[in-house]
Amino acid sequence: MKKTLLIIAGLILSVSVFAQQFEAPQIDNTPFQKVKVKVGADFAMQVQALNQTADSLLVPIGSGFNLPTANMNIGALLAPGIKVHLTVYLSSRHHEDTWVKGGYLILDRLPIEGTDNFMKYITLKAGVMGLNYGDAHFFYSDNGNVIRNPFVGNLILNSYTTAPAVELYVRNNKGLMLMGALTTGTLKPSIASYSAYSGYSANNQFKQLAFYGKIAYDKTINNDFRFRVSASGYFCAKNSFGSLYHGDRTGSRFYLVMVPQTNNASDVDISANAWTGRWDMGFTDKDNSVMFNAFAKYKGLEVFGTLEKAKGTTAFSHKAFDMNQYELNAQYYFGQKQNFYIGGKINGVSGNDGTGVTDKKVSRFEGALGWFFTKNIIIKLDYVNQKYTNFAEYGNNAGFKGVMFEAGISF
Repeated sequence: MKKTLLIIAGLILSVSVFAQQFEAPQIDNTPFQKVKVKVGADFAMQVQALNQTADSLLVPIGSGFNLPTANMNIGALLAPGIKVHLTVYLSSRHHEDTWVKGGYLILDRLPIEGTDNFMKYITLKAGVMGLNYGDAHFFYSDNGNVIRNPFVGNLILNSYTTAPAVELYVRNNKGLMLMGALTTGTLKPSIASYSAYSGYSANNQFKQLAFYGKIAYDKTINNDFRFRVSASGYFCAKNSFGSLYHGDRTGSRFYLVMVPQTNNASDVDISANAWTGRWDMGFTDKDNSVMFNAFAKYKGLEVFGTLEKAKGTTAFSHKAFDMNQYELNAQYYFGQKQNFYIGGKINGVSGNDGTGVTDKKVSRFEGALGWFFTKNIIIKLDYVNQKYTNFAEYGNNAGFKGVMFEAGISF
């Protein structure tokens, strides 16, 4: 796995990569003989040693092993250019039992005579899946699948959800890609809802659809240099449970940090407090978000960045949110096989999450040392320092810092 990268001038952007694959290439034209099934898995373990501070009382946390997480992946080639994929969470922070993440169908060919030339440039993807909004999710630690992320943490403002969706891709052989998509916009579609603010309501999901899209240019100049830029948008005028920023059902990678004491057993329940260390506005009613990404690699150096703006209203109280995020990370791969790396990442979010406080801020620094023991096994040692500003529940001088050790296997 070769890793590389170049420093991006101009706009600051963010996240991480590994000889990175973004949107999967089209299924090759190998002659089809029979249905082929592949079963794979992901497994991750952590040791956490973090300290936290606040002016208010927090749940005290110690050091040690966190709950191991695991995924099972099933893929099948059903026909020429037609593939199906299913992911099952075997253990996760939010659900410790086994449950289905989602499944989707990929069509790079159609079983219709005379369409092959047309479908050389077209891909259709449909099912329940992670939405291809932005590029940050390509470097995302997804429960047991942590091998794509050089660091332990995902984004503070985490745009990741699974939902029923249809995505249409148009690509040429010069690196340009256009994608347009339609989704229910929620991980929990429902034809009825209730809230203390508005009472009962019938949900017409066809009136709550969200639209999203992406334009990307990805060019490999030579064996040493590759760069990619992309712009994405997500637009939803109304939804009962919009989950773009509240749809990761597995939980964050930093366990039980910054949990206020309420003298309740749920305070120390990793499932009840599954998203500690993140900051979002919860389920949304209206959501207009844009994300810009840039990636470059040059020999052993690799960089990825993100700029994002999310604006809309929350689902139940209909209060306005307006949040901005940046991230920039860089890592250098070295060794005879470039299987060791050292990296750093900065991530910051500011704005109003619907509480009316307009100048809340969360900032994070991560530094990591990593080793690809094999191409399927990664070992990480990660230092994190996260700070909170203008959060009433924490007061001044609030945050957490310390060391995380994480190991993952994916095959």
